[in-house]
Amino acid sequence: MGRPFGVPVYVSPSWFLVAVLITVLFEDQARTVAAPPLSHAVAFAYAVLLYASVFVHELSHALTARLFGLPVRSVTLHILGGETVIERESPTPGREFLIAFAGPLTNLVLAAAGLGALLALPLPPVAELLVTGLTLANAVVGAFNLLPGLPLDGGRLVRAAVWKITGRGRDGTVAAAWVGRGIALCTLAAGALAVSLPSGAVGGDWLVLLWSVLVASFIWVGATHALRAERVRARIPALHARALARRAALVTADLPLAEAIRRAHEQAAGALVIVDHRDRPVALVSERAVTAVPEHRRPWMTSGEVSRSLTPGLTLPADLSGEELIAALRRAPASEYLLVEPDGRVYGVLAADDVGRAFTGA
Repeated sequence: MGRPFGVPVYVSPSWFLVAVLITVLFEDQARTVAAPPLSHAVAFAYAVLLYASVFVHELSHALTARLFGLPVRSVTLHILGGETVIERESPTPGREFLIAFAGPLTNLVLAAAGLGALLALPLPPVAELLVTGLTLANAVVGAFNLLPGLPLDGGRLVRAAVWKITGRGRDGTVAAAWVGRGIALCTLAAGALAVSLPSGAVGGDWLVLLWSVLVASFIWVGATHALRAERVRARIPALHARALARRAALVTADLPLAEAIRRAHEQAAGALVIVDHRDRPVALVSERAVTAVPEHRRPWMTSGEVSRSLTPGLTLPADLSGEELIAALRRAPASEYLLVEPDGRVYGVLAADDVGRAFTGA
């Protein structure tokens, strides 16, 4: 939808579904200040302004992260609110705390501003209804996001606090994720309780139960993902490019593919590197492209026809490991990378699939 402050903003198709739902639900209140069809326009305006508040919430996360030098991939608005994707973990618990707190703080400031407007300004009926609804919504969103469990912002605050106390970010993630699972169960129980109450209390509203199921599922899945991601992240220091590399056979671009494969088997190599007449590497043969070529056609195809040129980022030092290795792969996503020694000699080929298997423990 645009790039405010350089941050790409996306709107999921699910937003349109929830916008229609909010419009339908809020239209009854809108009829107290406007007759149809104007009441529908007022209700839709409320839906748009509500998600504008969500957008400001997410943008505050993004801008705070960028203030600390962390790259922000995107902001996405969807059926359950929004999501800010920050490409790197915060380097300190203090910065993690501030980035997480920026979102709920924004909602609470908007709620306070709305309350101030209601108390100090003589608003017309339509404006008063919208400001009242947005004030209440921002107060609820701000308070709910401060609940102390992942993936909510309050969970990130807990993670930062435990990280500060123990000196280990992993401990904070595990603690906040398990609290998040507890919050998910409580949210589901609250929805079930609301439906079970006699009509006239809260009860009988199955929409409340449906919404509680959606929110509880979102929190449970987010907490579970955080636990799994932490287990994967613990494997990063053990990743070494040299240990994961495949031995490479050097071939020319005009060599028939079948002969190139034969030479690779003869040399016990797991990859093919295209070199020029001076034996300088110029391209990598794609394993996926080779697999896609039927065996009977391989004698009639050249190695160069199933190769990819060595563009910047595809040649990496063989000594890369841990976070530096992951960062290098993120900068130039590809299926294979050439690993070279400090003097420029070819060490081998690193396949992204091999890194993935080492990452997941497969």
